[in-house]
Amino acid sequence: MLAAIIHGIVLAFGLILPLGAQNVFVFNQGASQPKFKGAIPVIITASLCDTFLILLAVLGVSVIVLSVPVLQTVIFLIGIVFLLYMGWSIWRSDPVNLNQREAAMSPKKQIMFAMSVSLLNPHAILDTIGVIGTSSLSYTGSEKVGFTVACIFISWIWFLGIAIAGKVVGNFDTEGKLLKMINKVSAIIIWGVALFIAIQLYTMF
Repeated sequence: MLAAIIHGIVLAFGLILPLGAQNVFVFNQGASQPKFKGAIPVIITASLCDTFLILLAVLGVSVIVLSVPVLQTVIFLIGIVFLLYMGWSIWRSDPVNLNQREAAMSPKKQIMFAMSVSLLNPHAILDTIGVIGTSSLSYTGSEKVGFTVACIFISWIWFLGIAIAGKVVGNFDTEGKLLKMINKVSAIIIWGVALFIAIQLYTMF
């Protein structure tokens, strides 16, 4: 049981540490919201989406879904469009005056973007299925439950930590110059993920 939990913790950290579109977006919202509670929608949404994907991977449902070529192509195409739009929105955002309500993304927009970057990012989905789903096959019963809960726990803690780190940076950057640069870098990374997915989609045909 303990070995399964440790395995889940290490595996989840290994998957979530790389600087991907999801991490970048959560950090960005932590930094740009006037108050930390403003970033709670993105933290909860990203965490719930990861929980959903992990459960699908462990239960094996996601393998069935992605075994349908047409459905996989649709997910890839929708993912690319959402990532391009999200990158453009972040690129255009102006965090110079963080005290203005308009400078922060609304909860509804946070939730929409967080869902798109989590659930419509084929790279993240395939990672979850290929690594967590496959690794969970080694366990049964309580060990499998422990492994799954450990992966989910790390996901929630990580997104909370990323948002807090973003808020710390935002507090130091009172003029918004650093945040403006972070926004540009964030947008470029997100566009890079979209390009990577587009290349993957092209090689499928």
